[in-house]
Amino acid sequence: MKGHGPDSLSPETKISAVILDLDGTILNTEKATESVLEEFLAKYGKEVDPGKEENRLGQMHNESAASIVKDYDLPLTASEFSKEIMPMYTARWPNAKALPGANRLISHLHKHKIPFALASNSKRENIGEKLSHHKGWTELFSVILGSDQVKSGKPSPDLFLEAAKRMGVDAAHCLVIEDSLVGVRASKNAGMKVVAVPSSVRLADCYSIADCVLHSLLEFQPELWGLPEFKDWVQNALPIEPLHVKGLLSGIPNDSSVPLSIIPDRATAVSLPDQVSGVYFGWAILSTHGIFKAVVSIGWELRGGIANRVIQACLLGEFDKDISGEQLELWIVGYIRQLCSEANASTAFEIFPEDKSNAEAALDLPIFSYDEDLPIFSY
Repeated sequence: MKGHGPDSLSPETKISAVILDLDGTILNTEKATESVLEEFLAKYGKEVDPGKEENRLGQMHNESAASIVKDYDLPLTASEFSKEIMPMYTARWPNAKALPGANRLISHLHKHKIPFALASNSKRENIGEKLSHHKGWTELFSVILGSDQVKSGKPSPDLFLEAAKRMGVDAAHCLVIEDSLVGVRASKNAGMKVVAVPSSVRLADCYSIADCVLHSLLEFQPELWGLPEFKDWVQNALPIEPLHVKGLLSGIPNDSSVPLSIIPDRATAVSLPDQVSGVYFGWAILSTHGIFKAVVSIGWELRGGIANRVIQACLLGEFDKDISGEQLELWIVGYIRQLCSEANASTAFEIFPEDKSNAEAALDLPIFSYDEDLPIFSY
């Protein structure tokens, strides 16, 4: 993937406003609703084709509906398909959580009075419904636009150009943050700078037209775009909204210096956002050993076009027996850094001594402390 910012940013192209996509960029809608199409197609004796669905990422609903009906040879019109499936989607929207770094970015832009808009290929009514489940989001955006409010949705530039117009900012001074290729193309068609945070890991190498490609919003550095930098790091650690991981430990017994693999349970595999990538830390609860500090690397490994989630953890403590195969519950409360270069898969997920030292020190601070009475630890 590309680096974190442009090679150079001339005064003529200084960023004055930011435009965010919604689904897959700041809201984990895909995870919350990913089983909907599978359940719907099963009623017609059909199975989901993951490749076809990846290619539909970012499309407008009407366009997507027509292609689904055609691709799966459904005995429905696109309108009938939409009428049947939309209630299934809307029922899941309350479960869609903010993606890591989304609330941080929104609060940061608002605090520094940077105009920022939401421009989505969803209909405006549906955007409003999704936003209603996230306190403050509707009020904080300078502009909120859906595809039904312009002549053409993405990849047409209409949405982004209209957002810029309503904010009173020239398109050349806008930075777009997108997760889909459709959105990235729309951004470039509008003459804007664009940061891509791909929601499809397998397609990440296809985002070469973006000015910058990141794994996660936690990697975004606004100062590289002439925007105020984040000042929320605590020593060498970034507080994040807690992530919950459960699974089985697999690896070398009785050696805290060697990372253990975590085989996630189904709930974790379904709920953990694809955009969670990097080296994190938190609290590990072992079924027979109690609570330990932990450093965790999370990312994706691509082999033969197939993406596999990789989760490795170093538990900062000593064990008097083999813990491999034990049940583990992990609360991730902080972020340290992005993963190493993925050119060498064997070292991409490596956890360094410095990571352990940073995690050890951070977890002694009140902001990262473990308290079983807190709501985040009450599952």
